Amino acid sequence: MFKSGFVTIIGRPNVGKSTLMNSMIGEKISIMSDKPQTTRNKIRTVYTDDEAQIIFLDTPGIHKPKNQLGEFMNTEVDSAIEEMDVLIMLTDEFNKVGPGDEFIIEKIKDLKTKKILVINKIDKFSQEAVVKIAQEFDKYKAFDDILPMSAIKNVGVDSLIKLIIKYLKPGPMYFPSDYITDRPERFVVSEIIREKALLYLNEEVPHGIAIEIEEMKERKNKDLVDIRANILCEKKSHKSIIIGKDGRKIKGIGKSAREDIERLLGSQVNLQLFVKISENWRDNNYLLRTLGYDKRHDS
Repeated sequence: MFKSGFVTIIGRPNVGKSTLMNSMIGEKISIMSDKPQTTRNKIRTVYTDDEAQIIFLDTPGIHKPKNQLGEFMNTEVDSAIEEMDVLIMLTDEFNKVGPGDEFIIEKIKDLKTKKILVINKIDKFSQEAVVKIAQEFDKYKAFDDILPMSAIKNVGVDSLIKLIIKYLKPGPMYFPSDYITDRPERFVVSEIIREKALLYLNEEVPHGIAIEIEEMKERKNKDLVDIRANILCEKKSHKSIIIGKDGRKIKGIGKSAREDIERLLGSQVNLQLFVKISENWRDNNYLLRTLGYDKRHDS
């Protein structure tokens, strides 16, 4: 009997939630970097095989908000928890339960849904450390299963999918079998550009940037998509960092982003990037709504 359901992935910032989701669906939809709070929106993706359809919800890392953007990100997590049939909590190589983990466990422990703890990044630490982490979390009696894996190395991904399907109930195929995400191409394109900027920029800049797609259209009678995008930053000093000496940094961001966007769209891309200063945009409700960071937005 065919099964289906919604699975939410939660955890502290930078434990590998987006990497895990991308590994399970076999496509890069949610962006990845080693910077905390890379994911800002709740992102819904779809895995389908002959047995089941799993709708995954990747969420921002749970953290103490410092601005309107941070509050939006935590709201995205709360709404994702409400939508789930199975919950996956990720932790990583730290061999003790930290305050962030305890906060999440307190938030979810009384939920009736099935809960799976995934100990990620096991390629980075020993078998003994894995056992110790599992024992630490098991004391809380909050999880139905504990599964070690390495999302980036694709170790344990198939086991996790089988475990999820085991817990799902019979249900319909909500989306066509070749459907991957409910996010529009413009959103994925903006996220790809932001990911490349995160990879190229210094520590003080990443959380202060956003991507605004001004134009995205196919050129008539040609296999070419023209994209014009702005990298928003909060300070004049940040603008010069993003551009780099002789424009090298923004050129590198553009080249790297264009290659991924071309793979996504299956056509050639003419990508033009510009840098705009927008002070305190993370506390500007109008700009947050324009950029898609709106608590009222049902994503």
